Amino acid sequence: MGYEVYCVKFSSYYYHNHRQNVICSSSEDKTIRFWDFKNNKQLQICNGHTNYVSEIEFSPFNGGRYLCSGSGDKTIRLWDVETSKSLHVFNGHENTVYCVDISPLQINNNNDNNNKMNNIGVIGGNGYTICSGSWDKTIRIWDIETTKQLNAFKGHTNIVRSVKYGSNELLNTILSGSLDESVRLWDIRSGKQIQVFNGHTDYVVAVEYSPFVIKNSINQLYVIEGNDEEDGVIFCLKFIRLKKKDKTKNITYGLNMDSLFFVEQEMKKSKLILNLFDLIEYKLKNVFILCLMFFKELKSIINENCALYFVTL
Repeated sequence: MGYEVYCVKFSSYYYHNHRQNVICSSSEDKTIRFWDFKNNKQLQICNGHTNYVSEIEFSPFNGGRYLCSGSGDKTIRLWDVETSKSLHVFNGHENTVYCVDISPLQINNNNDNNNKMNNIGVIGGNGYTICSGSWDKTIRIWDIETTKQLNAFKGHTNIVRSVKYGSNELLNTILSGSLDESVRLWDIRSGKQIQVFNGHTDYVVAVEYSPFVIKNSINQLYVIEGNDEEDGVIFCLKFIRLKKKDKTKNITYGLNMDSLFFVEQEMKKSKLILNLFDLIEYKLKNVFILCLMFFKELKSIINENCALYFVTL
């Protein structure tokens, strides 16, 4: 019997420390596995969860040496990638843990302090936290050092399927998506909900912060729709940052299905360009089909009229 694979991530730790191209996967078989995809072989396996492993996330500190996982056994675990050992178990959720995230890398202007802060060694005294979303409709924050629960956010009325920590200007926030069809923004410091985004007409299973900031706006900006006949459910989305060798200093790409967003920042000017080629193609395709139907109907009418004309003659 085959088991489903629920999550896959690239391991930056293996690449930077061992010069290997490695991916990490979590599965219904209760394990987390590391694979050398260049040589097509399994490198290691992490055992400990007693139910399926729904999601995994690498640490932003220590070059991704640590791995966080959420499971159907209601727990979150923190792993040492180097040794495959489970370091901590976080208990408190009342049902399946569907999603996890680790707080972003802490930046300090003092390089010495910054290196000490982000090279945590024994997972202690660093201020990093884990957030998790669950079938129990809650989002919880955990202290990595003590494994204690720091806070629990309640407000969703169905399963929480995706959670993300904010960064930069939104550093003290968490974004969540739920099967209650809503997206919510939470303030970590106050423990309160900041905003509810309604508009989806079905489950929200993935959320991401946009890499470009549009200030003072809580309104819906764009809607990208697939083809109901050809496309299935959108299970994930990811903004990716790419480099381009020209005068443009910074380009940020956001990928959602086959549609592409990108922001160009050149000198002091910023220009937001939304590439809607796929949407235009989709719309034109529909227009083309309508035109064909129109001309087919027109041809039928002409033929009928011509036949009637000859009959009368």
